[in-house]
Amino acid sequence: LAQLANPLRGAVEPGTEPGLEATSYFGPPRGATAYGIHAAVVEVWDGERWRFTGADEPDPKGFDRAWFVRDASRARSDDWRHAIWATSWRRTGDRFPMVWDLASHEVPGVDVTARYTALRKSDEDGEPGAATIVSLRVFETTGGPRLAVTADLLDDEGRALARVETRAGTADLNDMPRIRLRPGVPHVLRLRRGDEERSLPLDGAAPGEVTVDVVWDDLERGSAALRMVSAWLSLLTEERHLSVPRVALTAEEADAAVTMIAEARFAEIRRRRADEHEARTVVAAGRTMRLLERRFGEPPADGPSLWISMHGGGGAPTEVNDRQWENQIRLYEPEEGIVVAPRAPTDTWNLWHQAHVDDLFDRLIENYVAFEGVDPDRVHLLGYSAGGDGVYQLAPRMADRFAAASMMAGHPNDASPLGLRNLPFRIFVGGKDAAYRRNEVAVEWGAKLDALAAADPDGYVHELTVYEGLGHWMERRDAEALPWMAAHVRDPWPGTVVWRQSARTHDRFRWLAVPPGTASGGDVVRAAVDGQTVTLVSDDRRSLILRLSDALLDLDRPVTVVANGDVVFEGPVERSVEAIHRSLLERADPRSAATASLAVEW
Repeated sequence: LAQLANPLRGAVEPGTEPGLEATSYFGPPRGATAYGIHAAVVEVWDGERWRFTGADEPDPKGFDRAWFVRDASRARSDDWRHAIWATSWRRTGDRFPMVWDLASHEVPGVDVTARYTALRKSDEDGEPGAATIVSLRVFETTGGPRLAVTADLLDDEGRALARVETRAGTADLNDMPRIRLRPGVPHVLRLRRGDEERSLPLDGAAPGEVTVDVVWDDLERGSAALRMVSAWLSLLTEERHLSVPRVALTAEEADAAVTMIAEARFAEIRRRRADEHEARTVVAAGRTMRLLERRFGEPPADGPSLWISMHGGGGAPTEVNDRQWENQIRLYEPEEGIVVAPRAPTDTWNLWHQAHVDDLFDRLIENYVAFEGVDPDRVHLLGYSAGGDGVYQLAPRMADRFAAASMMAGHPNDASPLGLRNLPFRIFVGGKDAAYRRNEVAVEWGAKLDALAAADPDGYVHELTVYEGLGHWMERRDAEALPWMAAHVRDPWPGTVVWRQSARTHDRFRWLAVPPGTASGGDVVRAAVDGQTVTLVSDDRRSLILRLSDALLDLDRPVTVVANGDVVFEGPVERSVEAIHRSLLERADPRSAATASLAVEW
């Protein structure tokens, strides 16, 4: 089989020539035998579609017949543990889950569950004895009146399966909502009465019909959804993304879930990066960046502020740039906070322009939030000379990471100020700093920001300071930036966003995102929220992902999205564990974590 399948799997595309593939089944499926099955299957492309047979027990009547057909037809593509997977020689974008090493991504995989579920008999799940039917009554007290409550049926991974309303009063006690349970699946009933919530475990193991009477005060208190989140977080980190609870959340549950998932994320960062942080290094994008650190004052209750201070130099020998780095850590002393001077990973002229810098700074911030309790809303960026060049470049494209930024004696090169709409920005330059026209371009950038602020009075907070009579060295007078910067706190959910992609693109900026692989340099998107309406304007984009939160709008009410003048979405947007999980995986920043996600196209 290996000799035949392996070469063909890399060469044969469906729709061309016949070929073979090796397929493995992960069990047990829902409702299958208690012990489950794990079968090696041979699949054959016959020129039109994939067919299958057993590995060594082919049926003489032909393909698509095997001892495991009934169980395989009940597999579930929405659950990796109960799906059917094929290996592939091509990079498919998915991986073949190897239960002996769940962290491994070495073997590409294809989810082929649909080929087998299509064989399921249409009446299989409709047989009277195949499921448990629960008739539900809820009483206020034992022997007391019935209550009208909303009951959501959830499976063991938090997926909402059904919703019913129980009846109130004492008349017609047989008037009860009926709930169908999946065979062999543990369930939870989440019951809501006003602002109160209770939960009740249900077992669908025994087929037939049963009446369940419950007393409200005897039910488990607290959120069933959050208990599911807690159980899910107890899984291995590598396993979590394969079985994220699919349950709608209330606003309160979403806030609690953000805290729970963020704590788990930080615990994983501390576990994996302890040696890295202890050595005061940051490792990302194939680079290692060393750090110098100083601490000032007593941190407030929300944690210390963080000041990232970039050194000058560049285009010089390593020892020259090292001296610039060692000098940088001595330049600025805020009243409170941790000052970190990173050593640029290269000695090129564009020390802080290169694509790896963004990844390194993201990781630096994550590490200091995870290990040192830094307040993610009070992270500041500043830099001198070539470090000032870096501020011009990084501040607009990473504006959602910082509370304020100050540029000292640098040159913007090809940077654009458009992304600074919500990031307070200061420019410092000596009046005689004529090399590379630093003094002139600083004034030009000040004028650009003046024009942007005039057109958008609620944005583009900025100041330009030119020290007349001073050259490239400003005699440390630029330290006046620090109290101005310290007065600003990041707003992680601004109502208006201007996102301009530089040559170094990003998939996410504030509450906007693009589908992976679609970011393009130069793209500009303007977005604003007014009440429950999101307005998008772009000449460059035709698709976006909105990363939403109750900090931005009310997710208990319908949302309208208007793109380039056309309504492209109207309706509810559910808070979800998946949105929170994905957001915190992308960036360990609970303050900016989305609790809902909406993809729109126009």
